[in-house]
Amino acid sequence: MSAPEFSRPERIDTFGTGERTVSIAANEAERAAIAARFGLLAVDRLEGEFKVRSEAAGIVARGHVSAAVVQACSVTDDPIPAKVEEDVALRFIADDAVDEEEIELSEDALDTMFYAGSAIDLGEAAAETMALALDPFPRGPNAAAALRAAGVISEDELKPLGALAGLKGLLDQKKD
Repeated sequence: MSAPEFSRPERIDTFGTGERTVSIAANEAERAAIAARFGLLAVDRLEGEFKVRSEAAGIVARGHVSAAVVQACSVTDDPIPAKVEEDVALRFIADDAVDEEEIELSEDALDTMFYAGSAIDLGEAAAETMALALDPFPRGPNAAAALRAAGVISEDELKPLGALAGLKGLLDQKKD
């Protein structure tokens, strides 16, 4: 498996008992590769700041991911600028530390990411956080007009069909 486009490995043996702040930012080439991977027109900015510490149950990273991207409208393909400002709370667990049993998580459980080897990847965590925070079906200002022109009706315009239309007629007659 090849390394992610925005790889910022942090060796786990460098974490002591205290907390360490790690700031990361994707360069131009990394942003272009991330845009291609996630089907975006552009990633203009991708940054993360994490406070990382080692705990008995793994490596914990809390922080913030910030991004500016350009998505394509899901109807017209018009460019739509979007911003991501997402707080994150992650627990990194070694792949080989997990058995096949089901794990019950509490409401305040951290999102879990797995790692192999001797490092966690905060760049990949930031890229995935950005991608998950984006609208999967963005619509630009011209989307409604394009849908109407294609003959797609909105939910508001939808009329009861078939048997339901007859039932509505009967109910209307009872009211009279």
